[in-house]
Amino acid sequence: MRADRAVEAYLRHISIERGLSEHTVAAYRRDLAAYRGWLSDHGILDTSEVTPAIVAQFAAERASAQPPAAATSLARLQSSVRGLHRFLVREGLADTDPSERLRPPKAPQRLPKALSITQIEALLDAAGPAPGDTGATGDDLVLRLRDRALLELLYATGARVSEVMQLDVDDLAHGDVLRVRGKGSKERIVPVGSYARAAVDAYLARARPELSRRGRATPRLFLGARGAPMSRQGAWLVIQAAAERADLQAHVSPHTFRHSFATHLLQGGADVRVVQELLGHASVATTQIYTHVTVDALRDVYATSHPRAR
Repeated sequence: MRADRAVEAYLRHISIERGLSEHTVAAYRRDLAAYRGWLSDHGILDTSEVTPAIVAQFAAERASAQPPAAATSLARLQSSVRGLHRFLVREGLADTDPSERLRPPKAPQRLPKALSITQIEALLDAAGPAPGDTGATGDDLVLRLRDRALLELLYATGARVSEVMQLDVDDLAHGDVLRVRGKGSKERIVPVGSYARAAVDAYLARARPELSRRGRATPRLFLGARGAPMSRQGAWLVIQAAAERADLQAHVSPHTFRHSFATHLLQGGADVRVVQELLGHASVATTQIYTHVTVDALRDVYATSHPRAR
């Protein structure tokens, strides 16, 4: 099968049948464009001509390229190539998988960076007024109520920012729980604490109607200043503005709330498998990285508190 047609067929498969996100499909598209371009440069236009030696050569050249690519980027690239060839075999479009023996580089383990509870509280207070606070007025009040509700919800649920941006108002109809659509369109139910629920209710009652009036009708929960559904970039800007007002020196991103959510739950005694379910991780191994963070924290407390620790 021609390589360009094989790539397009695979991308359709992961987009439509597997339901991967647009962001993930775009990453696969970039990786496979690089792979197809490399094959073309070496005179290979059909996937039937690809051998294990050719795949290994491609992987070796990408790994030794200058400037060197990050291990995570190389791992994702090789995953894209393996996925393509496995798909072709599964669909009967190829007899063998030339990428079968390809082993991705081991990515260095990066511990997630979480904020302390005090820092989270400062960030939330800087985002906007607490429910019932009438200190702000006019348009400033509308946007600050939205910002407070957004950040409270991110921290209360540990949801990805993309998941929160996809929420509809009806997703909050179940009271103290939230229905979240995660990767691969998988749904999970996450509890919503009283602080986040109060902030969201204040936003729905006092701010969202005004934002909705400015644009076309949409069921999306969070709206931008002109009434359109809020974007991930918009959420990022809200977080940066709140971090600046809170005078936080640490780098803060949407994922910081997810890291802090998981870390604080485990520090509070939550079972790692419960945290796995709340985060929507397919494997508990992904969640266990947070246990290293809490062990480090315990070690620091022990070292500073026990009279014979050193």
